Amino acid sequence: MATKSVKKVARPSAPRPPKGDLKGLSDAQLLECYRAMLRLRTLDERMITLQRQGRIGFYGACTGQEAATIGAGYALEDRDWIFPGLREAGIMLLRGFPLVPYISQVFGNQADVTKGRQMPSHQASREVNQVSWSSVIGTQISQAVGAAYAARYKKDEVVCAAFFGDGATSSADFHTAMNFAGVFKVPVVFICQNNHWSISVPTRRQTAAESIAVKGQAYGIPGVKVDGNDVEVVVAAVREAVERARKGGGPTLVELDTYRIGAHSTSDDPTKYRDQAEVDAWKKRDPIDGCRAKLLGRGAWTEKDDEKLKAELLDEVNAAIKQAETYKDPALETLFEDVYAQETWNIAEQREEYFATPRANPKREEDH
Repeated sequence: MATKSVKKVARPSAPRPPKGDLKGLSDAQLLECYRAMLRLRTLDERMITLQRQGRIGFYGACTGQEAATIGAGYALEDRDWIFPGLREAGIMLLRGFPLVPYISQVFGNQADVTKGRQMPSHQASREVNQVSWSSVIGTQISQAVGAAYAARYKKDEVVCAAFFGDGATSSADFHTAMNFAGVFKVPVVFICQNNHWSISVPTRRQTAAESIAVKGQAYGIPGVKVDGNDVEVVVAAVREAVERARKGGGPTLVELDTYRIGAHSTSDDPTKYRDQAEVDAWKKRDPIDGCRAKLLGRGAWTEKDDEKLKAELLDEVNAAIKQAETYKDPALETLFEDVYAQETWNIAEQREEYFATPRANPKREEDH
């Protein structure tokens, strides 16, 4: 994964729940999660608008799954490694990754730390221990297990989190990873964001089992299914699994029951295969609305606070988009960087040949 160093921005941090404390989040902690969820929703809404305007080519939003993403990320320690699926990039922002290079990845411009080499919405950075996702369904699951096995071998007390959707449980990598992790008790947590749709295929067509969580039993792995739209419940379930893995207890399969409110991506039209009544029913369980209601109910938040935060987040996102759009495409010579730790003769030869070949549009090359 090719990256350049970025300076992390210190996030407004409330203390994380103490180890082993599963009684819930304090007002400050819940507010931190709420802000992160609302920020992600604001960003997603603006980026989808940009795609519809033709300013970016593709985007995959997290709408409806913010509690599952942010809650799971909040339960992990910053030293732990994230092996994401499509909708976990927001954990990077929770860990302090700057918003401008995050957005720049969608443009694939000079400010993108992966130098425009990945599909949009596939953010990654070593700075925040988030691995690049390949879009091949399920491969990150076995990769997380391998990294966890290596960590245990090195006596490094980190935990690897393997994120995936319900569709990935039909992949060979899921079963291979579960079996290996169960046998060798590696420090990994399997986190399934079951949003009920693998693009256009419903979960009932993926498995005849009563749940995803129950599948852990076949591999000697405990499984738990929880409400993925309640951020406090998500934090508690994932934190318990993380601490179990860190103490040598082995893996856990955590199923987060949630829902993809929007399209799979901007290339998808869910009205072709999904009943709107189902969507409307899940909208009533919106994770952001639920978190806001908790804060209001505790007296820790007001409607005035909420309107102010929404305005601040929108201004922040708009300013970051404006800055991201000022960057040019990555320099052509970056095509030949990061292939090997030390450049080989054939890469050097390819670079020389490439730049010796006349370009079809020299003016465009100069602009970049």
